[in-house]
Amino acid sequence: MLGLVAALAANPQPRASREITVSALRDKIAGGWAGQMIGVSFGAPTEFRALGRILEEELPPWQPERVRNALDQDDLYVDMTLARVLDEKGLDATTEDFAQAFRETRYRLWHANLAARRNLRRGIPAAMAGHPLYNAHANDIDFQIEADFIGLMCPGLYRQSNRIAERAGRVMNYGDGIYGGMFVSGMYAAAFFERDPQRIVETGLACIPPRSSYARLITDVLTWRRLYPDDWKKVWRLIEEKWNVNDPCPAGALRPFNIDAKLNGAYIALGLLYGGGDFGRTIEIATRAGQDSDCNPASAGGILGVMLGYEAIPEFWKSGIPAIAREKFRHTDYSFESIVESTLRRAVALIERTGGRREGDRLLVRTESPRPPKLERWDYGIVAERIPVEDSRWSFRGAWRTEKDQRLSSEEGAEASIRFRGTGAIVVGPYLAQGGRADVFLDGRLHRTVDVCSDEDATKRDEAVWHVYGLKNAEHEVRLVVRGEPYEPCRGAEVGVSALVVFR
Repeated sequence: MLGLVAALAANPQPRASREITVSALRDKIAGGWAGQMIGVSFGAPTEFRALGRILEEELPPWQPERVRNALDQDDLYVDMTLARVLDEKGLDATTEDFAQAFRETRYRLWHANLAARRNLRRGIPAAMAGHPLYNAHANDIDFQIEADFIGLMCPGLYRQSNRIAERAGRVMNYGDGIYGGMFVSGMYAAAFFERDPQRIVETGLACIPPRSSYARLITDVLTWRRLYPDDWKKVWRLIEEKWNVNDPCPAGALRPFNIDAKLNGAYIALGLLYGGGDFGRTIEIATRAGQDSDCNPASAGGILGVMLGYEAIPEFWKSGIPAIAREKFRHTDYSFESIVESTLRRAVALIERTGGRREGDRLLVRTESPRPPKLERWDYGIVAERIPVEDSRWSFRGAWRTEKDQRLSSEEGAEASIRFRGTGAIVVGPYLAQGGRADVFLDGRLHRTVDVCSDEDATKRDEAVWHVYGLKNAEHEVRLVVRGEPYEPCRGAEVGVSALVVFR
């Protein structure tokens, strides 16, 4: 399978013309946004309830009014923040354009998104805000869950989809984290003209580098599906055994929690492959696969919503949407109705730009063959150990207080130090609404001055206070010294430590 996908990508077929009416295109775009809304609302009550296990218990019964939950979901409002950049800046919006809009947001974020926004506000260039050197969450799910807006405007236009994803995804992710957005948006782009969910997954796969870890995992899923065509749980277990390992995210390293893009992307593929085109079964499987069990059915539901079109989504699932269709999604100027029309305008403009044309209500689309980007991969090493602050290898000097599994201090000169053997490490701790600054010394030399201001009126646990990769595999010492001073806009000076994650 991997060789076949690589061959298709390397030897593109001549561009074909596909016909679709404007009204049919609008219906499919509406189906995509609606499917995402339904999927995220369906899975929201179970988010991260099943970590490293299948969610076997009874799911909350669907009620049409539950779709209102989508108005408050980051899957939608971050998605629309990025879509707005294209509405304002045009189809050639740059990474810097996306970063500027993202930097100015005030809503709550997590993982790669939160790290990226903090980086941007601290002067890290837009193209590096998602890079592992500055973002310990570079492989996380973030861009994957907000790339829907790209595929929804790229019917059969896979190269255009990848070009936009490359520019937008670079802000918060790198490597597999960006490929997750390309995979998902490629499946959206395929769903406009494809009725077979397996072909949709295969086309999404052809959009990403075949030698990437992400592509190898999805290739495994497709192979296992052929071996076990009626047993998605068997395939889930095979995914778990081979791929739910070595997560470098500071919150998930050596823990059941896993928000890695490719693992959760495999759960999207499971839903589509085993859902058989049935909307309810598709989002149920994506939900029962666990981990990020609202984002995954959101993506699966959105892709299937394009394939079906809004009118063909069963009334049971979509009947709550008309009541909220003109209400704005939180933190945006878009409603369901207006984001559909906005996406339609961009889709028509892109069709015309790429050699297609509009004749009244009829559109001729010059479709493209997928072409994956050049492979980029970062060697984190193997996650070897997680050393909590209770471990005797940690040494603390000065005034530190214990709060649950953390040590916190705002005293100038207070120190936390530890020796480790490895090629990299993450000092894990909280980002704090009143977080301050600290100097971090590596092997006796100042490596970086950091801050733990969350940039939000909230505490975020298990974040990367400091990280480094690519060291000589030897004995190292890291020493964190509290400066006793705030980092604006925070007014406090507190710094916290909960663990050291070690790579070898």
